[in-house]
Amino acid sequence: MTLNGGKAMACYQRGSMGKEVEQLQQQLKVLGLYNGPIDANYGGGTEAAVKIFQRKSALAVDGNTGAATWAKLFPESQIPEPAVVSQHIADRCLALTGSFETDSPPPECFAGLTGDFDGQGISLGVCQWNLGQGSLQPLLQEMDRDHPDIVTDLFHSYADEFRRMLEATREAQLSWAQSVQNAHHVIAEPWLGLLKALARRPEFQAIETAHAGRLLQTARTLCADYSVHSERALALMFDIAVQNGSIDNLIRAQIERDFAALNHAQPAETLEVARLQIVANRRAAASRPAYINDVRNRKLTIANGQGVVHGRRYDLAGQYGITLAPMPN
Repeated sequence: MTLNGGKAMACYQRGSMGKEVEQLQQQLKVLGLYNGPIDANYGGGTEAAVKIFQRKSALAVDGNTGAATWAKLFPESQIPEPAVVSQHIADRCLALTGSFETDSPPPECFAGLTGDFDGQGISLGVCQWNLGQGSLQPLLQEMDRDHPDIVTDLFHSYADEFRRMLEATREAQLSWAQSVQNAHHVIAEPWLGLLKALARRPEFQAIETAHAGRLLQTARTLCADYSVHSERALALMFDIAVQNGSIDNLIRAQIERDFAALNHAQPAETLEVARLQIVANRRAAASRPAYINDVRNRKLTIANGQGVVHGRRYDLAGQYGITLAPMPN
């Protein structure tokens, strides 16, 4: 984000996602500068096309689309804020964590699908609910209970297998999951297409949102437990609820000891960030050894308001409207 008369202005860059990026890609394609997919993903190809446009337009060449570049691309049109910025804090937190979990923006992150790379069988949806932990089965069972006709029509000759899988033991469910993917944990057709088609249904996305709402309540409880109050704090605790489940009593004791050592006379926002950094570091350190660095990087990106996760640059304020302002109800 840049400032214009005290007001924040949007800036799209590598890692940005959403319909605004799609609009940018379409215009660059019309100008013959971009030949990649219109996928709403500001990747290296989009960045390269922007640099060419900037060079041709005598603009500063940085590959970022700020107000000046947008005005040249779309004369008399002010650069828009990302659509998610104006949504409720619950939706903003969900969009942020969903992008971490699936490397895709909404709504495609609702259909994020991964195989057994982490020992969880199959993971599906914006919060990557999975078979191994038993978190995915309730969503699939609810869909089949409330919308059986959709499941039957969608899965057709595979519907009976799908339903019998949901009734099976956890061990059998994991064995089934492994049987429908290859050694590289890529889910094979037709199950890849069937499960993604299911997750793209508005009925299933409504179920995802409802289940994510319960995780948001967990996040609010964690914020109260650790005396943090900002939107950024809620985003961090929501991400912990999704990726890590919670914070156990041993980690809590470590966090509280670190909190006690802080300088409590420092400005409120500085103290808030320091608390979030402690929570991020302590929760990451308690993760499985293979994932500690990844978890720490992701959590500190939220605590600090910016960072790079899985090659994507994140600016919480600019891309998601998540700031150190007090969290709303």
